[in-house]
Amino acid sequence: MWMSRALELAREAESQGEVPVGAVLVKQDRILAEGWNRPISRHDPTAHAEIEALRAGGQAAGNYRLPGTTLYVTLEPCVMCMGALIHARIQRLVYGTADPRQGAAGSALSLHRADFVNHRIEVTGGVLARPCAALLKDFFLRRR
Repeated sequence: MWMSRALELAREAESQGEVPVGAVLVKQDRILAEGWNRPISRHDPTAHAEIEALRAGGQAAGNYRLPGTTLYVTLEPCVMCMGALIHARIQRLVYGTADPRQGAAGSALSLHRADFVNHRIEVTGGVLARPCAALLKDFFLRRR
């Protein structure tokens, strides 16, 4: 259910000319915040879907820490986003398709398991992986 919503947000990113990645931040079985990729439109290299959802979640919660939350995102987070998830104290990450080149939640790197981090995130990958991957693949095929 939540990953389906993240896919809708990824399509919104795509409609705006952004790489189609969407994220939904959930707490106590309710959406706390949402985000989609916006680095191009915002002229901001940090405006990934995960960061957008964390920013909105912090505002909604009135706190930069977001314990007890789960982030659903269509693409495995990069190093920057995993670092932000750790700092925000996200409890659980659920992602759609793996990113073997830049994924930092188990593919290219397992930042959430690094000895030097002070917070552990439970990670589940591969949820609705096929539609998440297809959306990205089709996007990049059209751009070439």
